[in-house]
Amino acid sequence: MSQSDIEFLKSQLSSARNEIKNLRQQISNLQRVHQKDVQNIRFSLENFQCKSCRSSSDAESPVYATERTENSLQDQQTSGISFDPIGTIKTVFSDKRAVPRQASVASELLSRIELNPMIINNPEHSLEGLDSFSHIWILYHFHRNAAHFKTKVAPPRLGGIRIGVFSTRSPHRPCPIGLSLVQLDRIENSTIYFYGTDMVDGTPVLDIKPYIPQYDIPAKIDQQQFFSSREAPDGEEELAEAGPSTSSKTPSNVMVPNWIANGSTLNVLFNENASNQIQQLGIEQRSIVDILKADPRSVYLRTKYGSQIYTFQLGENTVTCKFDDQQSTVNVLQIRKLVNLSDMTDEIEDEKLN
Repeated sequence: MSQSDIEFLKSQLSSARNEIKNLRQQISNLQRVHQKDVQNIRFSLENFQCKSCRSSSDAESPVYATERTENSLQDQQTSGISFDPIGTIKTVFSDKRAVPRQASVASELLSRIELNPMIINNPEHSLEGLDSFSHIWILYHFHRNAAHFKTKVAPPRLGGIRIGVFSTRSPHRPCPIGLSLVQLDRIENSTIYFYGTDMVDGTPVLDIKPYIPQYDIPAKIDQQQFFSSREAPDGEEELAEAGPSTSSKTPSNVMVPNWIANGSTLNVLFNENASNQIQQLGIEQRSIVDILKADPRSVYLRTKYGSQIYTFQLGENTVTCKFDDQQSTVNVLQIRKLVNLSDMTDEIEDEKLN
């Protein structure tokens, strides 16, 4: 067994341990949800009244009956909101591991939205005119985090310090809804192709909206500029000189915390073996750099293990790298076609026989 195979098996074991820990946390959260459901059922049973009892009670107290009817209608309106996804996002990330935290991080990765014709009648008509815009907003459901709500989370840039979930873009939200600004590439029939991926494969799409700088960039404008922009029908404004800024300079009237503004990046290096494999597999090197320079590791992995071997899946390939936290670098060691452990075991046995 070669050293690279040993390191690969070690990294897979480490990943398995982390997944077990995540599963334990999800089980704990599901237990809390179950306890709340049991409490709600118990409360409903304790306050249950048969139809005849409710009728007699309403007859005795018409005022109470009116109040109860109003409360019942209010409960129906606020108890839950259901949406049918209009489509599904297809990306190279089949698992949450190493998925970029922001769409702008993976600007070279091409993904697509496949609209559902069962929900949208004639989806091509609904997309008419969207190709006039360079960027779009995508609203989607964090379907892997539906029962994993946290009131406080630990953003990677804070190094383990917890902060309120509404001060972050964490997927662990009471309403697990995501929002991403992506660059539109093209539209073919009912499929939208875009650059900028921070979603896992199979993510349900709730809505798509065009990006309009006049409204989406918080900047002070004078009355003349405002009224001239309002002369055009909504969605038909001139965008020739507008677009999402590539500069890191923040408008003077916009404020963000220092832990966001002062984020650092890692230096990504490729050894000779990895460079050759990139050429052989026809992979865009920039896509790997974008993922790794933002450090995709969780706070737990970064603080518990420090410099370590790290693997993640990118489409049909597995990328193996090693972080050096002292030098703020990450070295890409190997890129190979995706294989499972059973296949690798067979290969090792064949080598021993030969």
